[in-house]
This record gives sequence, structure tokens and C-alpha cells, in this order.
Amino acid sequence: MKSTFARTVLSIWSWVALGVIVLVWTPMVAIVRLVTMPFDHGAYSAGYLFRKLTVVHERLTPLWKFRTSGTLPDDMRRPYVVVSNHESFVDILLISHLPTEMKWMSKIEILRIPLVGWMMRLARDIPLERGDAESTAKALEASSERLNSKVSVMIFPEGTRSKTGELREFKSGAFRLAIEHQAPILPLAVHGTRDALRKHDWRLGYAEAEVRVLDPVPTEGLTMDDMPALRTKVRDIISTARDDLRREFGD
Repeated sequence: MKSTFARTVLSIWSWVALGVIVLVWTPMVAIVRLVTMPFDHGAYSAGYLFRKLTVVHERLTPLWKFRTSGTLPDDMRRPYVVVSNHESFVDILLISHLPTEMKWMSKIEILRIPLVGWMMRLARDIPLERGDAESTAKALEASSERLNSKVSVMIFPEGTRSKTGELREFKSGAFRLAIEHQAPILPLAVHGTRDALRKHDWRLGYAEAEVRVLDPVPTEGLTMDDMPALRTKVRDIISTARDDLRREFGD
């Protein structure tokens, strides 16, 4: 039954479950980071544990059904610049179901949330203040440091969620970063998260969503002159995969 009352009750349950999970997870992530800090400079272990709280939460959320498809490269510590289309804040929770760790470039407001933001900092995620050129430069510098630590970096090249559902133009930062490090691009396509958390509504929505891992796009030998073509190529790959997901979902 998909009544407003049922959605309200199930949403309350899901938010309470998330709060309990976060309370349990925060000291666990802190302990793992403290123990592994001397040899895990990229905070891979702490970050991997942090992302897995999303899997537990989804299992306890009757309104959501998430799945993954495609195959991750065996050498995720190569590392990769991971990019995806952006439908909803819940994209982060969906993509975190992938069995790997990558550092997220995230708007700074999220890192200021108590407990969740603390875990993001322990995991060495990357803060970004939208519209601030200095912040963008610092975020890209931090991303370079994470790549040098052999940990992949995750960026939404649209910059923000699309209000219309259409794929927005991709910004250049992720692709410049990949070319600078000669790191391959790993495209992801997500579909189905738009109704999982509706804007201006604290209640969760009924959602079946999927993240699909696509074939890596190499950048070896590319220069900054090749950046526009690379950006267009990756956007086209994601757009095609997203359309495939839409057809499979019957949308």
C-alpha cells in the first residue's frame, strides 16, 4: 500500500534506523582510522567501512530497493577518476553500495553535519564550496593528493542535480584532473533515485534504483587540448547507459 500514511510511518522508521546506524558507525570509523593511520595514508579502510553504513540502512528501509550492475576494474587502486550523472542526493547512498572505496568531492555543507560530516572527514572526503573559485582549486588540489595516495576520486561533473531530469552539461574539473594524472575515467550511470528523497519533503519516497559500472576510458597520452573531446565522450557514454537503464525500468 503506497498511501501517504504508510510512507510517513516507514519514513519515520527509516530516519530512526539511520540515526542509530550513524551513532554506532561513528566510533567504529574513528577506531579504524586511528589504527590504520600509520600505514593507510589514503584512509582506504576507514572510508570503505563508512560507505557500508549505506548498505545496512538500505536493507532496513522498506521504501527503497537498490542494486548494482557492471563490473568494477580489478585495479581500483590504480587509481581512477570516477564520474556519474546526478539525479538525487540519494545517488551517494546508491553508489556507496559498490564494493570499493573512493573519495567523494562533496559540498561543504554536508561535511558540517555532526557525526556524518565527522566520518566524511575521517574518510578524507573532499569539501567543496559551490561557486567559489578558490574552494574549487583547493578541492582539485586535494583530489590530486588522494590520487597520489592510490585512492580513486568520485566527482559529479554536472556539479548539481538536474531539476528537469535531463542530463546537464559536464564541467571540466574531473577531466582535467584525469588528464593531469593520466588516470583513467570510470563512468557510472545511475537511475531511479529521483523519487527516493523528494525536495522539500522529509519523507522518503518509494524508489527502485540501480548504479551501473561502465567500461573505463583511458587518458594515457592525452593533453589538455583533448579535454573537451574526452568530456563529451564520457558524457555520451553515461547518457547512453542511462537511457538503457530507463528502458529496462520501463520508464
